[in-house]
Amino acid sequence: MKFPLFVDCVVVSILATASGPTFDPTLDEGWMSWKSFHRKQYEEDDRNYRRMVWEKNMRYIEQHNLEHSMGKHTFTVGMNQFGDLTTEEFRQLLNASSKKEADNSTCKMFTAQENVELPPTVDWRPKGYITPVKDQGQCGSCWAFSTTGVLEGQVFKKTGKLISLSEQYLMDCSRAVGNAGCNGGSVMAGFLFIKEKGIASEKSYPYTAKDGDCTFNQNDIVATCKGVKQIPKNSEADLAAAVAMVGPISAGIDAEHRSFMLYKSGIFYEPHCSPVKLDHGILVVGYGTENQKPFWIVKNSWGANWGNKGYVHMSKDMDNNCGIASNAVYPEV
Repeated sequence: MKFPLFVDCVVVSILATASGPTFDPTLDEGWMSWKSFHRKQYEEDDRNYRRMVWEKNMRYIEQHNLEHSMGKHTFTVGMNQFGDLTTEEFRQLLNASSKKEADNSTCKMFTAQENVELPPTVDWRPKGYITPVKDQGQCGSCWAFSTTGVLEGQVFKKTGKLISLSEQYLMDCSRAVGNAGCNGGSVMAGFLFIKEKGIASEKSYPYTAKDGDCTFNQNDIVATCKGVKQIPKNSEADLAAAVAMVGPISAGIDAEHRSFMLYKSGIFYEPHCSPVKLDHGILVVGYGTENQKPFWIVKNSWGANWGNKGYVHMSKDMDNNCGIASNAVYPEV
């Protein structure tokens, strides 16, 4: 998607069939443990195919990490909840929704102060701006998590209170502005809705990972915003200035690659990433350097078992890799 376009970040399995596969018996125990840990259950005609895909991903992980040990990559990969998906299936899941872009004609542009020296590192997590990593589950709601994440930070900045805001509220209640719950949505439309109606807390309107009817009580509204600011497109320098001066920033990335799907640690760089074909909403919570290589600190919404405890360090100042600076925004509170 173009961010904030509508995206479908739904994370589910696609059924397929295969006959007569030969499996590696040394992986039997790992396969059983992985299925148990992730609570995977398959229909009989799908079980063999999923095992075959899982083994292929295991071989990819082994090869990639071997190359990493040889200095060919700056990050490692590992088995996670997406291990039974092919790259094409994962790509289809992220790109399943193709709806129109939300109106951003009223969006103001962020302007960095001139001659301001930015700190070499920024991390808003220890400063209280960030709620724990959340898990969107089998639902295309990354747009809602990106929306709440950046608003949580700005509310904390203004009030000193960190309130976990409700993604489910946005999914169920913002359909009038064009959002579609688990079938995708727009961060921009989410902010415009919050500006008019406000937003409830996670505690009063808990997440269910499925579409539902809007049932909120006006008394449960705990936050609002008065507008939206957009970071100049494709400018990592401006994004860095916004992260340093404003706080966590909502952004979109191209996440449809197996390398990202199975990311584990290190600085993620994908040469095949697109700077314009963005299909996943995330939250940029800081930046830093490792071995003189700059990176963005990114909070994802795939649970704490994905990546580095739910986070990924993404390449910074590498020609806007994966489009992280292509469409970045934050709300005015």
